[in-house]
Amino acid sequence: MKPGWYVLGALGLVGAGAGIWTGAPALGKRLEFFRIRRVEFVGMRYLAPAVALDALRLGPAASVFDDLEPLQRRVYALKGVQRVEVARRLPGTLVVRLSESVPVALAPAGRVMALMDSAGRILPFDPARAAPDLPIAERADERIGRLLRRVQRFDPALFGRVTWAGRSRNDVVLVADGRRLLFRPGASAEEMRAVTAVAADLARKGRGYSELDGRFAGQVVVRGISGRGPGA
Repeated sequence: MKPGWYVLGALGLVGAGAGIWTGAPALGKRLEFFRIRRVEFVGMRYLAPAVALDALRLGPAASVFDDLEPLQRRVYALKGVQRVEVARRLPGTLVVRLSESVPVALAPAGRVMALMDSAGRILPFDPARAAPDLPIAERADERIGRLLRRVQRFDPALFGRVTWAGRSRNDVVLVADGRRLLFRPGASAEEMRAVTAVAADLARKGRGYSELDGRFAGQVVVRGISGRGPGA
């Protein structure tokens, strides 16, 4: 066989393979073998799977070779979904990877209590399923949500003791262990640690207090102090 014929034959095989692969999605859409029979959700913590499945709006003839972009848009349109990626796994599985807004409190929404995120937005997640032990916010509010999220991230132990959160003008008041803690909405981890350190020191000395104010750089103001003195 002449070299020229060998090259042409190899190129012909490559072209044929490319044509088969290019035509596979169109062919696959017509084959029962590639019908979607399973949907896997990855990263879902709060959203009910049935809600996300309904949002996909998959018909009985849906194929893994269908355009995935519309599916991504439909799930992304759900409240509480921050990012979403839909991928296919042959022969008949869709994989939906998503990240959700993190609930930080329960807040009033009409006549019921609903989950709120760090931006003060009401989330559609079921409180009983998603996060039943969150603090109560006096209202859905961005400043309250922002501080609670920072406490949740930087001091989980303190967050677990917070039972209520509200506004104090432009700042935020938390109630933890029955006492008030005042913070700026953007309080740093250092400011939180300073407040919890003062609370621990007062407890060791047997001193009570009504409020710790952590809004001032480098110091914590103690109000309503009571109990034994330093020399007791």
